[in-house]
Amino acid sequence: MRKLVYYVGISLDGYIAGPGGEWDFYPVSDQMSAWINERYPEAVPTHMRPAAGLETAANQTIDTVVMGRGTYEPALTVGITSPYAHLRQYVVSSTLGEIADPSVEVVTGDPVGLVRKLKAEEGKNIWLAGGGKLAGALLSEIDEMVIKSYPVVAGTGVPAIAGEFQPTQFTPTQRESFDNGALVTWYTRASAAA
Repeated sequence: MRKLVYYVGISLDGYIAGPGGEWDFYPVSDQMSAWINERYPEAVPTHMRPAAGLETAANQTIDTVVMGRGTYEPALTVGITSPYAHLRQYVVSSTLGEIADPSVEVVTGDPVGLVRKLKAEEGKNIWLAGGGKLAGALLSEIDEMVIKSYPVVAGTGVPAIAGEFQPTQFTPTQRESFDNGALVTWYTRASAAA
């Protein structure tokens, strides 16, 4: 069965973006960028893939992306209607309206139902790209988290997971460090029997 993977960058104080959606305060290095391009090429937006030498890179572990309006809208504001054209794209929003691009499906209803339907299909994993409200709504469906922890405090912004109090245990399975002080940690949902 396919997994829902929350692959996201987070500040030390738990924010995925600043209050205006900023993410450029994360200290990214050439080493880390090369690692991202090699390990998760499908997470590089389509319009940035040629500059990264990824225009023909195959999707390794992910073939579908689910994102909230706040994650999708920065691309839309610069005229990019299909930011991940190399993936099946779903935008969960009750306020966005229709998108004039057949490669992006707007889902106005139940995100849990959407993810359960996608998990039941054949294919690679499903990337939960953000944001925090959608991650909170989908917490019960997140099978794995790949957290890029950056050594910076944001102070305020978009929390990594926003929602109801719902303690959910995950088990760290791997960690890598980079020359910019960032850590990437993989977590899998802890077994209910544990």
